[in-house]
Amino acid sequence: MANRPTAIITGASQGIGAETAREFGRRGYAVTVTARTRDKLESVADDIRGAGGKALVHAGDLCDLDFAESVIDATIKEFDRIDVLVNNAAWRDVVTMRNITKESWERTLRIALTTPAFMARWAAVQMEKQGSGVIINISSTMSERAGGMSPAYEACKGGLNSLTYELSALYGPTGIRVVGVNPGAIDTEMSNDYTDEENTAEMHSTMCGMTPLRRFGQPVEMARTIAWVASDEASFITGTCIVADGGIQTQLHPSNMQHLTFPDEFDR
Repeated sequence: MANRPTAIITGASQGIGAETAREFGRRGYAVTVTARTRDKLESVADDIRGAGGKALVHAGDLCDLDFAESVIDATIKEFDRIDVLVNNAAWRDVVTMRNITKESWERTLRIALTTPAFMARWAAVQMEKQGSGVIINISSTMSERAGGMSPAYEACKGGLNSLTYELSALYGPTGIRVVGVNPGAIDTEMSNDYTDEENTAEMHSTMCGMTPLRRFGQPVEMARTIAWVASDEASFITGTCIVADGGIQTQLHPSNMQHLTFPDEFDR
């Protein structure tokens, strides 16, 4: 068991987290999956085991720092090591700063910034003993592009980028890499929560129009990116954020403006 590399994936019950857990399992890792919903985690774990991998389910609320620390402890007890920590779990309300509650703000910061920081700290204790490890913080292009509708979430993602830089400087000398991955518009449950179906459909259309590839990314595409960042193929990458967004962060004009200007060259 100790010879098998081990990964912890938070927010692993669905979306990017679930696909990332499966991808690490396919690559021969023992995987600890954690989130609130046990039955969904068990389904992901069954997929990993069915592919010949090892999986540990540890269900609970990552808003609770005692529970978050127990994820680290349980992983070491079960697998003897931690090679990769993927801080993927997130939570948000779609609400403006005018109306967000203190409770919503504080829960978002706890899950999306405070818990990742302390899980990185606790995982790094084991990684330093090993002389190696990779901490991957799943941020977002929203850390650089404001929408006006999720202030706590956007603040967390900006903070997570800065945390990535800080931890890479601290832990780099001991052989630990710390890297951020910033997805763009990805087809997950979180991208389908804009108040109602009509609003969500309009948001999807707009986001596709702002993305050069003209589509949402898929969770499995993010999983492959994350697994590559954790691999030896990325062994000199640390203290930076890998943008995987289909080009949305650098495109200025939406597709309808491109079409209006050059109708023969661009679709709407």
